[in-house]
Amino acid sequence: MPHALTDDGVRLYYEETGSGTPVIFVHEYAGDHRAWEPQMRHFGQCYRAITYAARGYPPSDVPEDVAKYSQVRAADDIGSVLDHLKIDKAHVVGLSMGGFATLHFGFRHPGRARSLVVAGCGYGAEPGQREKFQAEAEAIAKFIDDNDISVFAEKYAYGPTRVQFENKDPRGFAEFKQQLAEHSKIGARNTQLGVQRHRPSLYEHVEDMKQLTVPTLVLTGDEDWPCLQPSLLLKQNIPTAALSVMPNCGHTINIEDPDQFNRIVGDFLLHVDSGRWPTRDPRALSASITGMK
Repeated sequence: MPHALTDDGVRLYYEETGSGTPVIFVHEYAGDHRAWEPQMRHFGQCYRAITYAARGYPPSDVPEDVAKYSQVRAADDIGSVLDHLKIDKAHVVGLSMGGFATLHFGFRHPGRARSLVVAGCGYGAEPGQREKFQAEAEAIAKFIDDNDISVFAEKYAYGPTRVQFENKDPRGFAEFKQQLAEHSKIGARNTQLGVQRHRPSLYEHVEDMKQLTVPTLVLTGDEDWPCLQPSLLLKQNIPTAALSVMPNCGHTINIEDPDQFNRIVGDFLLHVDSGRWPTRDPRALSASITGMK
């Protein structure tokens, strides 16, 4: 099995297909590298498509020390995979936890990103929700400690922004839930405590957003309630950001509606690669509603 080595000695399993401009896909908490299969098959026809399992997700290493897990580590692990593959710059596409990692990769290593797709990004990001989200992360970790991972999967899969997937595609949802039940118990617990619980609010990074010049697509489902306001925050403050909202979709948009997801992301990548992705015109930021005052 191919693995990339991080600077702190963790091995990350990866897969790749196709050739050309590289695109790397970064998965969410409840998924793993397998969740990007519809994108690997689609984008692998025109790009060098890459995905990997985050630390804590087999076949990647599962560190037992919670200190090995953090938002910074999650962002820098993207770079470790690119380093191993000798890739200087790539399009980076992330969902949820992977969307946060993608955004922070842009903050930390903007010269290595051809573009950023920040999808389903926002859980716990709003100031009024921060403590609630941290408490839920601790409760989730305790639930995992006290139960088998399959019991956790049976409960976690039916969150309020995931039932849309079940209603739309029961067969795909069943596959998602089965893969979640195959995760590492230690990795799932430590990721909650080390990455999810401690990641900073997006509202603490507004100045970083304003300095980000990498072409950025913010993408969310319209029933992914925790991500709607944070998506607007990203759109408003990243000068190169566009916002796209997928109708009647929840959180797992890349597998809930892969055709629409692939079309939106594909159009974005084509605009970036053709040099036609814009930076916001400063005149669009006028305090006047009509521009007449």
